[in-house]
Amino acid sequence: MSDETRRQRVVLETDHQRIVGEVMLPAEGFRTRLSDMLNSEGLIFVALADAEITDHDSGDVLRQDFVAVARDHVRLAYEA
Repeated sequence: MSDETRRQRVVLETDHQRIVGEVMLPAEGFRTRLSDMLNSEGLIFVALADAEITDHDSGDVLRQDFVAVARDHVRLAYEA
């Protein structure tokens, strides 16, 4: 991680899972917000590090070092 980027803990909700992890965002200036990243053209997947995936139905939790979430499946997103 450079001084130009920062890790931001976020929560992404899909129809079936809650995914908590860290995204990389610019430290300052243009596109520093999660909403900026999610609205950027060409973004197909949201890359999350140190992710925790919780199944809405069973409550089962899976931990992953990295996960890519299809942006089209994200129903709700916010900074944790």
